[in-house]
Amino acid sequence: MTDHTQRFTGRVESYVRYRPSYPHVVLDLLKTECSLTSASIVADVGSGTGILSTLFLQNGNRVFGVEPNPEMRAAAEELLRDQPRFASVAGTAEDTTLPDDSVDFVVAGQAFHWFDVERARAEFGRILKPGGWVALIWNLRRKDATPFLAAYEELLGLHRTDRGEVEIWRQDADMAEALFDPGSFQRATFDNEQVLDLDGLKGRLLSVSYVPARGEPGSEAMLREAERIFDEHQKDGTVTIEYDTRVYYGRLTPKTA
Repeated sequence: MTDHTQRFTGRVESYVRYRPSYPHVVLDLLKTECSLTSASIVADVGSGTGILSTLFLQNGNRVFGVEPNPEMRAAAEELLRDQPRFASVAGTAEDTTLPDDSVDFVVAGQAFHWFDVERARAEFGRILKPGGWVALIWNLRRKDATPFLAAYEELLGLHRTDRGEVEIWRQDADMAEALFDPGSFQRATFDNEQVLDLDGLKGRLLSVSYVPARGEPGSEAMLREAERIFDEHQKDGTVTIEYDTRVYYGRLTPKTA
């Protein structure tokens, strides 16, 4: 069975440079709907290389980046080394190591899809202050909104490695309901995009966990095909990957026996 805490080992450089960030309108939503302020203390669980943590640091928040993968945690520590409000924590969604009632918000980006939801829910409830909020924030790639996106999706399908992995992150609504309970949360969707040159497209591709990493069998053929797709679809030397940024937010309701 795949150890999901190690799934991006060996891909960290590409992840740091080429994964999309999150739009600042997410902060506006949480300020309006959840009373987020610069004084709010945030636990970014499954913080990876610090992409989501950066958004909250820009808002002035104290952020605990909880990440089990040593390579990704080290990348975040390097990226955010000048941020005194950031604390790097070796922990998991199921065992953050944070104290009881210590944070105002628990947030999770793409990594949420690999959590043990029941155990994570209990852990989130433990570390949240009374009245605290949970926000799940992730980018869903638009698969066929443009001819380029359709070609990129076909490329991913052709070079998917046989690791028994599926894009479970596409089951976002079901997963949110498993955490919050149906009807106990709200959702919002925002536009997001990456504009990439050829090197950027290759780097974005190599950051994906279910295709060959650089140097693995099949990677050179995959990158040649990516170059062909880029040449066919580029405009002024770039292509655009479009996303829907989904936000699910709410308070956790006590589980009944």
